[in-house]
Amino acid sequence: MTDFTMTKDAEGVATITWDVADKSMNVMSFEGLELLNDLVDDALADDAVKGIVITSGKDTFAGGMDLNLLAKMKENAGDDAAKGLFEGTMKMHGLLRKIELAGMDPKTQKGGKPIASAIPGTAVGIGLELPLATHRIFVANNPKARLGLPEILVGIFPGAGGTTRLTRMLGAMGASPFLLEGKLSAPEAAKKTGLIHEVSDDPMADARAWVLSAKDADLVKPWDAKGYKMPGGAPYHPAGFMTFVGAAAMVNGKTQGVYPAAKALLSAVYEGALVPFDTALKIEARWFTNVLLNPSSGAMIRSLFLNKEALEKGAVRPAGIPDQRVKKLGVLGAGLMGAGIALVSAQAGIEVVLIDRDQEAADRGKNYTEKYLEKGMARRKVTQEKADAMLGLITATPDLDTLKGCDLIIEAVFEDPAVKAEITAKVEAVIPEDCIFASNTSTLPISELAKASKNQDQFIGIHFFSPVEKMLLVEIIKGANTGDRAVAKALDYVRQIKKTPIVVNDARFFYANRCIIPYVNEGARMVTEGVEPALIENAAKLVGMPLGPLQLTDETAIDLGAKIARATMAAMGDAYPKSGADDLIFWLEEEGRLGRKANAGFYSYDDKGKRTGLWDGLGEKYPAAEDQPDLTEVQHRLLFSQVLEAVRALEENVLMDIREGDVGAILGWGFAPWSGGPFSWLDIMGAPYAAERCDQLEAKFGERFKCPALLREMAEKGQSFYGRFGPESAKAA
Repeated sequence: MTDFTMTKDAEGVATITWDVADKSMNVMSFEGLELLNDLVDDALADDAVKGIVITSGKDTFAGGMDLNLLAKMKENAGDDAAKGLFEGTMKMHGLLRKIELAGMDPKTQKGGKPIASAIPGTAVGIGLELPLATHRIFVANNPKARLGLPEILVGIFPGAGGTTRLTRMLGAMGASPFLLEGKLSAPEAAKKTGLIHEVSDDPMADARAWVLSAKDADLVKPWDAKGYKMPGGAPYHPAGFMTFVGAAAMVNGKTQGVYPAAKALLSAVYEGALVPFDTALKIEARWFTNVLLNPSSGAMIRSLFLNKEALEKGAVRPAGIPDQRVKKLGVLGAGLMGAGIALVSAQAGIEVVLIDRDQEAADRGKNYTEKYLEKGMARRKVTQEKADAMLGLITATPDLDTLKGCDLIIEAVFEDPAVKAEITAKVEAVIPEDCIFASNTSTLPISELAKASKNQDQFIGIHFFSPVEKMLLVEIIKGANTGDRAVAKALDYVRQIKKTPIVVNDARFFYANRCIIPYVNEGARMVTEGVEPALIENAAKLVGMPLGPLQLTDETAIDLGAKIARATMAAMGDAYPKSGADDLIFWLEEEGRLGRKANAGFYSYDDKGKRTGLWDGLGEKYPAAEDQPDLTEVQHRLLFSQVLEAVRALEENVLMDIREGDVGAILGWGFAPWSGGPFSWLDIMGAPYAAERCDQLEAKFGERFKCPALLREMAEKGQSFYGRFGPESAKAA
C-alpha cells in the first residue's frame, strides 16, 4: 500500500503525499485511511518534525471516497450493520480530529504542530473534508480546479466531518449551497466564501513557509476557542432559528421528502449546532449511518456513480474494435436537434458540417451555437477566443459535397421514413465507403430505416434528448444488421461529447420512449376517470418524478403525442390498446391547446409563457369524481406503468443490461432518482410484493398492469434484479 508516503526534511517539515498509483485521481480507501493515520502519528511523535504539509502527487488533490468501497460498507459492517457503519465512520472522525488538534495540550491549547494542506487542483468529497481538518488550506491558482462537497448528488452527505466543520465555518446559510446543492467552486470563489484560506501560485512553498512560522494560536479552530459563536446564529438564537425554519422549508420544497440524504443532512446540521463540536461529530456519524442503511443511498450510489461511470468507460463496448473517435462529423438537418448536436460536437473539438436545404436554414442552425456562446461570454464562462474556435469548427451549408471526409453522419431530418430514405441515399453517394451513418429518430424503427442504406452493418440509431446541450443521456439503437464497428463508433463519439450512452436493440419506441409514453398516458387516463389533475401532478412529484405527466405532455407538445398515437394505431391496427387518454389528447389538439409552445395545454400560461395553473376547461370536460383515489394508488399507477415496460424491454432483449435501464431512466426522463431507477426500485420493494401489486392493479385497472413472466418467476424464486442480472452475477439460463 503506497497511497500515502512521507518525507521529512532538514527544516523539520514532514510532507505527506497522497498518490494512488492505479487511479487518475486520488480516492480514499479504508487502507489509505489506516496508512494516513500511521503517518500522522509518526510525524506528531517525532521531535524533529515542526509541522506537516499534506499534498498530492497528482495535478489534482482528490476525488473523494472510493464509492465502490462505500457501496460495500453496509455488507462489510458485520451482523450489526448500524454499529459497524457507525464505528467505521467514527474512525474517520478520529483521524481528522487528530489532525485538527495536532497534539496540542487540551487545556492550554498549546504545543501542537501546524498542519497545512497544499492542494494543486480539484478537491471534492473527503478530498476536501481532509483539508478542512488542517489548519491552513493553500490551493493552486488553477481556474480549472473545483472544490466542494458533492455527496448529496449521489444520495449521501459529507460524513467525514465536512457537514459539521463547514456549518461552523460558514454558518448554516453560508454552508447550504455546498452541503445541500453540492456546489463546486473555483479557487478564487472558494476563498471569497471562506471555504479555503489562500490561493497560491506555489501552494507547496507557501504551505511550508506557513508551517514554519505558525504560532500556537494559529492552530486553534474557531469552534475550539472559548466564546465561539456560530456565524448567522445557532438554532436557539432568533436569527439562527429563522435560518433553520427557512432551510427546512427549502429542503422539503426541493426534495418533496423523498430524498433521505437531504433530510438527514439537515438533521445533522440542526442537532449538531446545539451541542459541542465532538458531540456534533457523533451526531453527524449517526445520521450518516442512517443514510447508508437506507436502500435509497445504495441504489443512488450504484446508478448515479458506479453504473454511470462504467457505461461512460465503455462497459458495453464491443471487444476488439480499435479506437473509433470521430474526426469529422456530418449533421443532416439544422433544426433544433441538429443544431444542438452540432453545438455539443464542436464543444468537444470535432469538425462539424451542418447541412440543411438552403444556406439560410443552415446558418440558423449554426446561429444556435453562436447564441449559446454569447450567453456563456455574458456569464464570463466562455472567452471570445474559445467562442471563435468553436464556431470555426462548424461549416453550415446546403452542399452535400462538403460531407466528403466525414467518418460519422448523424441524420436529424423530419420524422418521415420517405424523407429519411431519400437523404440517406443522396449522402451515401458522397461519403466514404466506411463512414458510419446514424439516425437521430426517436420513434422510427432503425431496422426499417437501414433498408435505405447500401451498408446496413454501418447503419445505427443515435437518439439524443432535447435540449441536446443539457440532456446527459444518448440512446444508441442497434438495428437487426448493425455491426460492432458502428456500435463502437457511436459509443466512442458519445464519450467524446461527454454524455452517457446506453445501447439497446431495435424495437418500437426503443427504451426511453417505450417507458415514458405509458407514464404520460396513465396521467391522461386518470383525468378522463375523474381523478383531480392536481392530485395526479402532485402525486408524481411526491414520489420523485421531476414533472407530473400532464406537465411533461405540455413540455413535449400535445400534437406530438397525438401524432405518435396515430402512427402507433396505424402500425398496430386492431392490437392497439385504445383508451380515453387518446380521446383527451385528440380533443386538446382540436382545441388548439398544443402545450407550452402554444401557451395552452393541460396548463394555462401567461403572455410570457409562465404556467399559471391547471386549465379550468379540463375539469369542465372531465369533472372530478366525488371519491378520489388515495395517494399511493395514484403513485403506483404512474410508477408501475413505467417499470413494467422496463421489465418487458429486458425480457424481450431490447434492453441488454439493467445498468443501462436504471441509468437511462434517471438521465433520460428523470425517473425518481432517489430510487436508483426502475430495476433498483423493484429490488427495494422486492419481487414478491411487486408481483402482488401488479395483480392488484391489473384486477382494478386492466391488462396493462399484468405482471411480466420474468417478474413473476423472480418473485417465486425470491430473486432480485441486481442479484440475477447485475454485473457481478452471471445471467440465469
